[in-house]
Formats: sequence, structure tokens, C-alpha cells
Amino acid sequence: MSLLDNTQLALEAAMNGSMLRQTLLTGDLVNANTPGFQPRDVNFQQTLSQALSQGQSPQTVSFTPYTQRQTNGPNGNGVDTELTNAEIAENSLLYDDLTKVAAARESILEAAMNASQVP
Repeated sequence: MSLLDNTQLALEAAMNGSMLRQTLLTGDLVNANTPGFQPRDVNFQQTLSQALSQGQSPQTVSFTPYTQRQTNGPNGNGVDTELTNAEIAENSLLYDDLTKVAAARESILEAAMNASQVP
């Protein structure tokens, strides 16, 4: 039996998906001048949402990166650096929010456990 409820497990899964997305986006940015490079991304929010709506445990959800086929430069590179920078910033804010919610939930649990230890 897990001490964590489905909401906490879903938060952790979302944080893992956000970390994967950040890794992919920064990799795209690093390769912005690599001829023929195609950007990769992951839609972890949709994947997690679908899994939860189907009754799947958040612990079993896996996030699969995909390649975005596009060309933004004469060398066949598909990275739009301005868009990628904006996506990195947005994903960073989302991850920050997820960690704050998870921390708040953990604080509530800790307070509840300490309240049961009446002197």
C-alpha cells in the first residue's frame, strides 16, 4: 500500500514529464544550428490526462518523445529558437507550479501526522 494518493502520484508523474520536456527543448536549442536537425518534444500533459481518464495509475504512465518535422532554415534545421525559448520558459513555470503544489500537499500531510501526536 502506498502512502501517496493518486493526486500526489499524478503530480510526480507530471513533474517527470515536465523534466523530460525541458531536456528535449534544451536539446533542441543546443542543436539550433545543426544542419538537418529536427526538434523533439513530448506532450506529457495530454498523455497523463488520457491515462488518468482511463483509470490508469499515474505510476505506470510513460511519456514518449516525438519528432516535429519542419524546416526553419536553409540548412534544413527545424528549430525555431524564439519559440523554443518561450516553450522552455513556459515549461519552467509549469514545473515550478507543480513543485509548489506537491510541497504544499506534503506540508498538509506532515501537519496532519504531527497533529495526531498530541502530548
